[in-house]
Amino acid sequence: MAYTPYSDMEELTVESPKVDKPICQIITPVGMLGYGFDEKLTYNELTRLDINIPTAIILDSGSTDSGPQKLALGSMTSPRSSYVKDLSKLLKLVHTFDVPLIFASAGGDGTDEHVKEMEEIIREICEEKRNSDYSFNTISLFSSINKNTVLERFNQGRLTGCGPCVPPASEEEIQSSLRVVAQMGYEPFLDAMNANPDFNIIIGGRAYDPSPYAAYCVHQLMRQTDMTDEQLHSSLGGFLHMGKILECGGQCSTPKSHGAIATVYASGLFDVRPLAPDSVCTPLSVAAHTLYENTRPDVLRGPGGSIHLHNSHYEQLSDGKTVRVSGSKYRSSEEDGTPYQFKLEAARIVGYRSMFMGSVKDYILISQIDKVLARVKLYVAQQHPEITSQWKLDFHVYGKGQFPGQLFIVAEALASTQQLANSIASKARVGMIHAPYPGQKATAGNFGFGIGGLMELELGPCAEFSLYHLMELEGNEQRVCPVDGRLEGPLLRGTICRIGNGSFKSRRRDLPRSDEVTPSQGAEHIAPSPAEPITNLQTLSDICRVLRSKNAGPYEITIDAIFSSEEIYNTIKSSGLLSASNVAKAIGVGEDDIVWIGFFDPAISFKVTIPRVRMGVKKSAGGFMESDIHGSQEHMGLASTRLPDMVLSLL
Repeated sequence: MAYTPYSDMEELTVESPKVDKPICQIITPVGMLGYGFDEKLTYNELTRLDINIPTAIILDSGSTDSGPQKLALGSMTSPRSSYVKDLSKLLKLVHTFDVPLIFASAGGDGTDEHVKEMEEIIREICEEKRNSDYSFNTISLFSSINKNTVLERFNQGRLTGCGPCVPPASEEEIQSSLRVVAQMGYEPFLDAMNANPDFNIIIGGRAYDPSPYAAYCVHQLMRQTDMTDEQLHSSLGGFLHMGKILECGGQCSTPKSHGAIATVYASGLFDVRPLAPDSVCTPLSVAAHTLYENTRPDVLRGPGGSIHLHNSHYEQLSDGKTVRVSGSKYRSSEEDGTPYQFKLEAARIVGYRSMFMGSVKDYILISQIDKVLARVKLYVAQQHPEITSQWKLDFHVYGKGQFPGQLFIVAEALASTQQLANSIASKARVGMIHAPYPGQKATAGNFGFGIGGLMELELGPCAEFSLYHLMELEGNEQRVCPVDGRLEGPLLRGTICRIGNGSFKSRRRDLPRSDEVTPSQGAEHIAPSPAEPITNLQTLSDICRVLRSKNAGPYEITIDAIFSSEEIYNTIKSSGLLSASNVAKAIGVGEDDIVWIGFFDPAISFKVTIPRVRMGVKKSAGGFMESDIHGSQEHMGLASTRLPDMVLSLL
């Protein structure tokens, strides 16, 4: 797909509108449930908040960032014990302050099994003797989709790749998918809240990250006002934009805080600030958040529509910590004349892996390592003449191009069975140790190995994404409604139960002392030391405060450059240095492969998004020969771009 240029955003100079009383407050203690957080920061924040304003604790619990293995193998993002620790803290806050807890994408992938696992953890915590007074009205939402439904829509031509880098779906991939989940929009969360307004906890299956945030805002707006559907729709862009920021915790602040809080108003305007006392939000840090993990920063697509940020305005408030955001808009798919779509996610097992690793220090061998590795592959094939099924062997080689230096090599074998993968890796290791090469003097062995006391490491099943596609819906398939004490919809469903045997009443009057709340030492907020100013400017990295890469879904890598000042930004923007042809050359892709490229004025930044490529082929994250599943090490080509003399003369 050809690149799309980005236009200027002059509208961002407007003043923020007047505000009325907030409709709600939302605290996100950390960007991912299971990662640990400082309970005391959230506790202190809750003690300071206006108790007359509805308040909720909402956080995310899932992502495709870590690859396909959760969907394929049933694993979770964090160990079960980590969820127990975080939920123990959160339930204590819910009980103490009588505020609801909402989290989605349970366990990392949001499968039905992991929703039930989180429900079981909450039940175990409530059954502890010290928590005998806990009692929580708990809603569980499930978003697994039946494969027969997916196949039906596929055969009808109503299943398309999510973005230009995603290949068309196939019946084989759908059939081999072990679990299929849909990213829910805000609607089923809202339906659950409206049907059960006295809820204490909502455990969500896979969901679009901002969905529970937007749902809580709409729920409160409907309870507090008589707004029409049209007026509600006009506020939705702000609610979703707020959720998109807060779901990452304090990522929007500097130095980065673990958590953040938003105060939300009926118009969709919202204020955001970090929980960490030494952290602040600035217009730049908040505006820059829409760069993070997104294909483009100005239009963010989700279930049933898209958030448009062309007219968003970011204002620093007088406390120096809070930023007010206004002007964000939502455009529904109905307005665009297209059907509501769910993004489906699924993975399958493609074989079994084994690996070995070690080092090479002999400079005679290092100079011809590629030829030796090719010889090792040939040796392995010769040692397995009986194999008729497909197998793969390849090498990660770290440290090439240094002299005298040394190499670190990680070999991966993929085969139809674990036994065969082990055999391939074993023969490759033997070949690596004893392969002859011209000029060889170190005849005792070529390869330093034995890290961890193992010759080969058995890795088990190898997963890859099989679905990352948009499925068209019919009617109101995105909704649920109450039926006989549960929630039912055409595709989605939910359960309602009370967990815990305590009495259900407000506990806010009997608060523990602040010194009774123990912060999590593992999540202590540490502000980084300021970077030393660079006086000898040479590369693009030297004039940026942030230059990073990250995956934008499993099939794309996006690179962000946030410049050190508006003056530098304008100089680079007008110089032509970051043209599509120059950028494509710097990062090693074809110009036609660029998915999106452009400048983003609110964050004085530049962004380019490209396909994820592995071994010369467009591939999804994870699987055989993956070495950077987050895509966080793909920015160096752009970072090392030399600044021309013409540009240096203007800086």
